Amino acid sequence: MAGPTTAERGAVRSGSESGRARSGRPPARRFRLPGRRSLLLLTSVIAFCAGGIWLLYGSAWLRVEQVRSSGLGVLKPAEVEAVAAVPIATPLISVDTQAIERRLRQKLPRIDSVDVVRSWPNGIGLKVTERKPALLIEKGAKFIEVDAKGVRFATVEKAPEGVPLLELTADQSPSVRRFTTTRLMSEAVRVRDELPGKVAEDTQVVKVRSYDSISLELSGGRTVMWGSGEDGDAKARALTALMKAVPKAAHFDVSAPTAPSVSGS
Repeated sequence: MAGPTTAERGAVRSGSESGRARSGRPPARRFRLPGRRSLLLLTSVIAFCAGGIWLLYGSAWLRVEQVRSSGLGVLKPAEVEAVAAVPIATPLISVDTQAIERRLRQKLPRIDSVDVVRSWPNGIGLKVTERKPALLIEKGAKFIEVDAKGVRFATVEKAPEGVPLLELTADQSPSVRRFTTTRLMSEAVRVRDELPGKVAEDTQVVKVRSYDSISLELSGGRTVMWGSGEDGDAKARALTALMKAVPKAAHFDVSAPTAPSVSGS
């Protein structure tokens, strides 16, 4: 008996394919297990990650053994490190550096900013920037230090050399209702920062009676009426020119920098 012809076999195959198309199901795929090379690679990656985690958290090699402070002027390393309270023998990776920074700024107001860094393999570094006094407020026999931002940050028994006193007598001034004491203090610091070099060195007292009435007492009994803290650059230039033109004058007024004046020459 003769077998199916080529045409008949084609018809069967076509029917089978059309049947699969009608069912909408894709042909079954065989599941292949990963080869030996893939298994070795996966095992190596897992072992490497586990070893890294153990090295960072479980090993005795990467634990805190020392703390070092830098950038200090007035503060002492022992004082800073005591407040930092870095947990010795703790895995270096797990030290909460942000918590240490917050603790230092809160408990040591003299610190303006601090950067706590991990120093591998076993150290913590405390990079401190201290506040610098721009003005002093006399309080009894002591002095309150005020920085360039107008922040009162420390009380000291001895006045730092070269830092002028601040006399704030604006209690009865109408400007206090509009400008707070903090704002007036910031204006005084602003004036202090804009003084010409030699004038800044000779300034002994910065007086603030109101927002528009800031004056200076210089060495040698000289005084300067500065006015408000506005137009500082123009006032500094006018004052420099006046002092060169009339070096023996006792009083300088640059509150209106376009029309400065002198007296007591």
